[in-house]
Amino acid sequence: MATPKFASAQTSFRAELKKRINEYFQETGKAATGNIALYTKAIVLLSAFILLYIHLVFFTPQTVFAIAECVLLGFVVAGIGFNIMHDGAHGSFSKHAWLNNLAAFSLNLLGGSHFMWNMKHNVIHHAYTNIDGVDDDIDIKPWMRMSTTQPKYKLHRYQHIYFWGLYALLYILWIFVLDYQKYFKRRIGDMPLKKMSTADHLIFWGFKILNLAMFIALPIYTLGFTSWLIGFLVFGVVAGLVISIVFQLAHTVEHTHFPMPDVATGRLEDEWAVHQLKTTANFAPRNKVINWFVGGLNFQVEHHLFPNISHIHYPAINKIIKQACEEFSVTYIEFPKMRHAIASHVSFLKQMGRAS
Repeated sequence: MATPKFASAQTSFRAELKKRINEYFQETGKAATGNIALYTKAIVLLSAFILLYIHLVFFTPQTVFAIAECVLLGFVVAGIGFNIMHDGAHGSFSKHAWLNNLAAFSLNLLGGSHFMWNMKHNVIHHAYTNIDGVDDDIDIKPWMRMSTTQPKYKLHRYQHIYFWGLYALLYILWIFVLDYQKYFKRRIGDMPLKKMSTADHLIFWGFKILNLAMFIALPIYTLGFTSWLIGFLVFGVVAGLVISIVFQLAHTVEHTHFPMPDVATGRLEDEWAVHQLKTTANFAPRNKVINWFVGGLNFQVEHHLFPNISHIHYPAINKIIKQACEEFSVTYIEFPKMRHAIASHVSFLKQMGRAS
């Protein structure tokens, strides 16, 4: 598919949103990047990761405690991705570019590739959200059907049941399969991968080798193969399930749209900002615990409209964006509780598995 083009509007909704958000930061005197609250959270999460890793690998607690720590490690790794890596990759963690790069590089340490993530998430997903054939996040073929434009197979009738198992495999597949597929195919879905420099190649392979040493070779040496395998699977499944659920609740729920460009012109019906609102949903906006842990990704609407603003500001700008949506008659999708969003995701998968 050729890169879709967004519609132009006589009165730009996006321009009005930017104007109001800029006024908010000017009036409050706040920086749009992270602050001491975010940096404190980063220290807590990174410290927890280091302590859990050292205790599991070098001090080997009893089985029941080891499994509990592996579960906790899965949540901590997901939390680092949500809060540190994600903001850093968008340049919103800090006003200092080097600190943003360092935060983004936490993904490489955890087994992923910042280069692949930037292309897949920042460049493609954020620009062309929920557009089948472009947005790789909704391409889980043939295992799942995430849009009516995708082919339907008999197994999809049960995808609202078996999706838990697939989501649980995400982290393990990500670090051992998906990054390598992108690297060797030089593509993310149907989109060509940006040319990698020598430094990009060295970073990709260097951190992949480091991750294999940290999470496979060293634990097997200190714990033995069976203990490592059980612990790694517990940790990987928890991390994969948590990451998958949080990101899927943002776009693949009831009421979100999956627009396709006009075949002849390649143009979409809406301007970019309206497209983001139609394809994105919030969940549990008043739950401070969830908001703290998922790095504001429960405010996904705010994040997609202003990815360069740190998530610590989303609760405040949420009110501004809602007001603008009312004035421009743009639907704002939000689920008051996380369980409501999960139920809607299950219902959405059931619909996709049965709809023509």
